[in-house]
Amino acid sequence: MNPFIIGIAGGSGAGKTTIAQRIIAEIGAEHVASISYDTYYNDLSHLSLAERQACNFDHPDAFDTALCIAQLDRFCAGQAINVPNYDFALYTRVGTGQRIEPRPILLIDGILIFVDPALRQRMHLRVFIDTADDLRIVRRILRDTRERGRSVDSVCQQYIDTVRPMHHTFVEPSRAYADMIIPGANDATPALDVICNHIRHILTLQQLPSA
Repeated sequence: MNPFIIGIAGGSGAGKTTIAQRIIAEIGAEHVASISYDTYYNDLSHLSLAERQACNFDHPDAFDTALCIAQLDRFCAGQAINVPNYDFALYTRVGTGQRIEPRPILLIDGILIFVDPALRQRMHLRVFIDTADDLRIVRRILRDTRERGRSVDSVCQQYIDTVRPMHHTFVEPSRAYADMIIPGANDATPALDVICNHIRHILTLQQLPSA
C-alpha cells in the first residue's frame, strides 16, 4: 500500500479540521486516517508556564517537523505511528501518543504544513482553506475558550502579538503551493465532492490487480 497524502492548510480557525472530518465521514474511517500538525508542537515541559505562554506558537520553529516527516515516512512504509498527544493548556506532550494504523488515505491539517519544503513534498494533494480574518478570529476565540482552557483576553492578545503577523508572513504566502483553494466562508460541498471523487478513484486504482 502506498498511501495518498492530502494536506489541508489555512489560517487558524479557517475550518481545516471541519473539512478533514467531512472527508472522513464521506469516505469512511476504514479508508482514511487523519493527523493534526498541531500535535507536533515542541514539548515545552522544560520551561516555566510563564515562559511557555510567551512562546510564538505560530512560527515554523514551534513545531517538531522532523518528527512529523519521520512518522509520515513510516506510515507510507506501511507501519503504524504514535502521533504525539499535546496538552494545549500546559503546552506539553502527555502520554505515549495516539496510535494511527495504516490506511490508504492520510489527511494532515495545520497552519504551516506547506511552509517546509520536505514536508510539503510528501503530500500528493494540497488544499488551502481561504477564510477571512474576522471569521477566523471568532472561530479561534470559541475554540480556545471552550476546548483549550483559554481566556478571551489571552486569545485576543496572542492573535495580535503572533497569530496575525505570522499568518501574513508564513501562512498566507504558502497558499501559492496549493493545488486547490476553498473559500472558507462559502459552502465547501462542491470542492469536497471533487476531493472525495478523487479519493474514490485512488481507492479503486489501489484495488486493481497488478498487470
